[in-house]
Amino acid sequence: MKKEVKLINKVKRFLKKLGYPRFLHKFGPKKYEFYIHLSVLLIRHFCKLSYRRTVKILGLLGFECPSKSTLQYNAKKIPTELWYEALKLSSGGLHHIIAIDSTGLSRRNPSYHYLKRIDGKIPKIPIKLSIAFDTRKKKFCAAKVRVLPSHDIKDIKFLVRRSNPKILVADKAYDANWVHEYCFERDIETHIPMRRNGKVKHKNMGHRMNAAKNFRKRTYNRRSLAETAMFSLKQKFGSSINSKSAKTIKADLFCRMICHNLFGIFKMI
Repeated sequence: MKKEVKLINKVKRFLKKLGYPRFLHKFGPKKYEFYIHLSVLLIRHFCKLSYRRTVKILGLLGFECPSKSTLQYNAKKIPTELWYEALKLSSGGLHHIIAIDSTGLSRRNPSYHYLKRIDGKIPKIPIKLSIAFDTRKKKFCAAKVRVLPSHDIKDIKFLVRRSNPKILVADKAYDANWVHEYCFERDIETHIPMRRNGKVKHKNMGHRMNAAKNFRKRTYNRRSLAETAMFSLKQKFGSSINSKSAKTIKADLFCRMICHNLFGIFKMI
């Protein structure tokens, strides 16, 4: 039996498992089904195109798809919960070792050559992306997007709850007693290096101290795969976001991670 690898079939199975209807809007026009909108959005990010060029290229190839404005409108109206569940579904079933890390993305991509010539300011990086990455399957399991700078540790509960791993590895930014306690209650083994300024003087064997006692360097070294995944994501799909609103920014980033899970082999440069 020939294995099906068509994008449309995968998107249809996604929506069927998630329990979403054929049409996103109950009272809207019933010209294009929901899977067509989602497939075109994934094609746009996989090919690194704009909305207008995506519609034009698909039209030249003979495929009928929604207009540019319709795609933009639906990208904003897609529920955030669908992106969470679709990313989780595309990453597979159980997860053993999960690496958590975060990165920043810029809202625009100016030329640094001309910024230097005109004595311009370096643009800030307001978009924060925190990920939970399966180090064995090489796929994104969960993600949290923030449009304003925040500390890395704020999203760890959400990522752990969504990925539900057996072993968790993270850097020193996630070293806190309540993090180890939260994972201990869910039977999750943590391998997080202890900060120097966070060591206690007395021998209090709390959850944080017990995790430091059972720390394995070989298991912790798998955390670098999360950095490789974010490097691969930026190299394949770009390190900047052109969208303006928070919902479309989330849609863009989740489409990129879903494309990585469905088709993605690391692009090593």
